[in-house]
Amino acid sequence: MKIASFAPFRHRPFALFWSGAFVSNIGTWMETVAIGIYVTDKTGLSTWTGIVAAAGFLPTAVLGPVGGALADRYPRRLILLSTSLVQTVLAGFLTALAIAGEPAPLTVTLVVFGSGIASSIGFPAYQALLPDLVPPDDLPGAIGLSSAQWNLGRVIGPLLAGVIIHVGGLAWALGVNTVSFLAVIGVLAVLSLPAPHPDGHERILAAIRSGVRYAWREPGQRIVLESMALVTLLAAPFIALMPAMSIKVLHEGAIGTSVLVTAQGVGAVTMGLSMGGLGRRYGQRRVLTAMLTGLTPALLLYAFAPVLSLSAAAVFLLGALYLGTFSSFTTITQLRAPKYLRGRVISVNLVILGAVYPAASVAQGAIADRVGLRATTAGAALLMAGVLLFVRLRDPGRTAVLDMPAETSGR
Repeated sequence: MKIASFAPFRHRPFALFWSGAFVSNIGTWMETVAIGIYVTDKTGLSTWTGIVAAAGFLPTAVLGPVGGALADRYPRRLILLSTSLVQTVLAGFLTALAIAGEPAPLTVTLVVFGSGIASSIGFPAYQALLPDLVPPDDLPGAIGLSSAQWNLGRVIGPLLAGVIIHVGGLAWALGVNTVSFLAVIGVLAVLSLPAPHPDGHERILAAIRSGVRYAWREPGQRIVLESMALVTLLAAPFIALMPAMSIKVLHEGAIGTSVLVTAQGVGAVTMGLSMGGLGRRYGQRRVLTAMLTGLTPALLLYAFAPVLSLSAAAVFLLGALYLGTFSSFTTITQLRAPKYLRGRVISVNLVILGAVYPAASVAQGAIADRVGLRATTAGAALLMAGVLLFVRLRDPGRTAVLDMPAETSGR
């Protein structure tokens, strides 16, 4: 299992890209944690914590399909270079604001929103180029390692953020993030990738419609879309609300936030390093089913953990299962989507994440301000468990299509 998981590193382009993205993601998580702590401390409201998290994701709901269409039409390396440069400039501007004083939460939110716009255009290209870096047999492992890389940044970034904020303040943490973008920009500048092969000369809107049509009509991909919507609505907001859980519920402050985010990251990395082997041994259907089944009890454990140590243990398990769930979504999409539609089909997943996650984070944050974060998280877990049970009882063989080849009617 370990050999299968690490096999993608045999391919030099993937190893280079993974390393550059890893350095950049450490900085990204430093900024994420630093902003979450800053906004929560400044406002004292879980709602604002959710709003800032939502600002980074909301553009994906609108611009993700545009990014997907561009990724299928233009060189993905150039798209990623351009969007990374924009994010570097915005990160530098946020650093300057922090050096000048205490920026208003609304100002911080607007800068995060701008960075989210760039990310929403570039991320479909990021995911769509993975199959260009490794052969098909190594793709599940590459996706798992990419997810592990993102979450390994979640382990190191919060630890560094906690230390740097304590020693030097907010501006230092934001400044390190600005510099970290140079790592991925440097790799992209020298990386050689095959050009995409557009299907004819469709206009952007027509190309987007083709991707959406295929994603909804292909039975396996439709299962991914429906499951992703459910998980994003009810489970995913725990990520945005971890600063609130630490500060308002556990009363552990910035250090507690770093501990929780780090624990989640360690769990996610552990699962990410196992996904390639799990997929080969059990198949994508069984892996996805197991991850979805385990997600709700893990969320309940996190909701009711009374102290920081137990909360960290619960969020470790939750982080592993959440990563496994979304890694399965991505792998199934990558394996079932035709090559010429890959970026657009991926972008449909991103639309769901970009539309549902911000709304759910803000809604759960607002509900938590009224009834408590523990009750809100537990209620979401129970509701998700009920929906999964209802679907399974109503149609027990529904996921069997994931063991079959993708339908070709949309090609």
